[in-house]
Formats: sequence, C-alpha cells, structure tokens
Amino acid sequence: MSEFQNIGLIGRTESDSAVLSLKRLMAFLEREGYSVVLEKNTANDVTNHKARVSSKDKLGELCDLVIVVGGDGSLLAAARALAKFSVPLLGINRGRLGFLTDITPDEIEQKVGEVLSGKYMAESRFLLDMSVTRDGKPIGKGSSLNDVVIHPGEFIRMIEFDLFIDGQFVYTLRSDGLIISTPTGSTAYALSGGGPIMHPKLDAIVVVPLNPHTLSSRPIVVEGSSEFKVVISEHNVANPYVTCDGHDQVVTQPGDVVRIHKKPHRLTLIHPIDHNFYETCRSKLGWVG
Repeated sequence: MSEFQNIGLIGRTESDSAVLSLKRLMAFLEREGYSVVLEKNTANDVTNHKARVSSKDKLGELCDLVIVVGGDGSLLAAARALAKFSVPLLGINRGRLGFLTDITPDEIEQKVGEVLSGKYMAESRFLLDMSVTRDGKPIGKGSSLNDVVIHPGEFIRMIEFDLFIDGQFVYTLRSDGLIISTPTGSTAYALSGGGPIMHPKLDAIVVVPLNPHTLSSRPIVVEGSSEFKVVISEHNVANPYVTCDGHDQVVTQPGDVVRIHKKPHRLTLIHPIDHNFYETCRSKLGWVG
C-alpha cells in the first residue's frame, strides 16, 4: 500500500490546459483507488467531480500529499500556505519555466504512479519569514520560498537603506532595491539580478543588490541561519515596498525596520526518481551540453 492515500489537488484554474490536466490526474487517482481532496477554489472550475472539497489550510491536515498543477507560482503559493503542516508537495508543470513543477502533462500517469508507489526523491527546502515594524509596532508580515524583495514600488526611484546581518552593520546602500533569496529562489529573480545559482541542498541565503549606485556592491552569500535587518533610510523620497515571492506586499515609510530570517517550518518537495538539478538547469536555462 502507498504511503500516500489522501491526495490533495491544487490547480491553476485560470488555465484551460491546467484544468484538463487536473481532470486527467483526478481520473487516474480515482481509478487507482486513492482518496482525492480538491482545494475549494480549484473545485469551482472542475465540474462533475465526486471529490471532497477543502480549504487550502485544511488540505495540510487532511492529506498525505498535495499535487500542484500549474506553474512555479502556483507551487510557491501552496508552499507558503502548507509548509507549517509538513505535507509534501509534488508539481505538474502547466506554467512556463517549471523549475519546481517538474512533471510534464503527458507523463502524469507514469510519473505520478511511480511517486505513489514509492519511487521518488524528497528534498527539504527552507522558507523565509519577513516582518515590518514601525516605531516598534508590527505593520506587516509574510513568508516566501523564493525571496523577499525590497523595491521602489510604483515609482522608478533609487532607494536607500541600511543592512545589518546578525546584528553587524554591512552597508548603507543606494540602489533600485535588494533581494534576499533562498537557494530555491536563486534561479528566479536573484539570478536576473546577477546573483549566483545555489544548489537547493545548501543551507545558505544570498543577498543581491538591484542596480546599486556603487559598482563595488556585489551579491553576498551567508549562512542560512542568518538574521537580517533592513532599516529604511530617512532620506527616501519614495516609500519602498517589501514583497514575498511577489505577494504579501507591505508599503514602508522612512524609519521602518524589515526583519528576515529562516522560517521554522520546512517544505518537503517531491520529485520523480530521475530528477537531476543540473539537468533542470541545462534545459530551463539553455546551458550547452
């Protein structure tokens, strides 16, 4: 018997192709005798089904495995919601890049079947927690699997802030922003900003300045246990935004303090048995080989 009996499904329902893949996956799972639980927003677009329906939070309590049908953004959202429940995630790619959702639609039955029979790889990924305080009082928070980004928001203006790591002053930076990224996020926005690719198994965080005013400002890789404090400068004209994976947006004011650290709950990401990080990089990033 499979260790996974109750299977939660989350889909990118604005995509017709994702809905088709969801229906195909549901038919396969029900045919094989698994109990299927649909996330409630997903269920609205999957007609004529007999599956149980649940909120995203409840999926973490009800299910042994959650399968996400969509792009990396869909899996990021599921990770933020479900990491605290320790339920593993598996991704079927119906997006564009597919760094995290690595099963293609035409191999659903084969690859999902292999995973359910115990032939899979499990990776532990950490997330980041972010909070913003103003005059010592909390005004916003969020979590991310990829990155926390401080940026100018609505206006294209250089912003200024002070960065501290583990209580030690690093620098005062004037730039278009700052990316603080996990290894998972190192192949996303941080890579576009000139940061290094980090292997997912690394316990490290990369700090990537966005278009810094000084050419000597370069990405820094630090321990995964590091605590970050960013103080928004009093000299800013714009009010910098803080976003987590492009969501959970907080608008700051001069003097606000942004704190970022590793989340206590980790995510278990399931891959097919033949998953290879370097092969993913070759195919997704166009490496020659």
